[in-house]
Amino acid sequence: MSNAAAPLLRLHGLEVNYGAVRALRGVSLSIEPGAMIALLGSNGSGKSTTLKAISGMVKPVAGVIEYEGQSTAGKSPNSMVQLGVAHVPEGRRIFKDLAVLENLRMGAYTRNDTDGIAQDLDMVFDLFPRLKERTKQLGGSLSGGEQQMLAIGRGLMARPKLLLLDEPSLGLAPKIVSDIFAVLHRINMEGTTMLIVEQNVHVALKNTSEAYVLQVGKVACSGASAELRKDDQIMETYMGICT
Repeated sequence: MSNAAAPLLRLHGLEVNYGAVRALRGVSLSIEPGAMIALLGSNGSGKSTTLKAISGMVKPVAGVIEYEGQSTAGKSPNSMVQLGVAHVPEGRRIFKDLAVLENLRMGAYTRNDTDGIAQDLDMVFDLFPRLKERTKQLGGSLSGGEQQMLAIGRGLMARPKLLLLDEPSLGLAPKIVSDIFAVLHRINMEGTTMLIVEQNVHVALKNTSEAYVLQVGKVACSGASAELRKDDQIMETYMGICT
């Protein structure tokens, strides 16, 4: 990791329990402003729990989460959104009975800057023209790819500095996945830092600069995404991929 900038996000020794089950066992990682980082690992390794801890949805039993140099201990999910952290959850979790435009406006629920919200709606429609064509359509009637676009767009309406994405490629055709990651790169190039959980390891490593690999709640390895892609042993041992 480069030391050129202070971390936007730092986790140190993070532990999370679900009852008697230890989901995270001392996770530490650091993300610099403007980075696009992958968080990888097999099912049950703790990837989604890590995102939930960062966004305030679950409370750690030990360890430190620092965002912009300040501890987030005790912060609610709403507080984290106001600080600039948006979480696009696994399974999209859009409001299926609300129209596309209403879904997007829900993403700006912590804001009251009417002009800024209007500008960000235009930005989302520029990124995802299909959503502009479907502003009055119910979220539940959209295709899987369109629902993922809507979930990302809703996250962007919070105007985040840090965007957490949980399985953005899940269940989508390769062409749609490619389109979505092209948009994510554009968003990243415009200054939004990203931490992306992905089951599709090849897609994740192709589209990020660095990656952390979790195994049973711990960081098993980390490094440049391009280097991890070349390491057959890591790919097979930690992610179950025979190259």
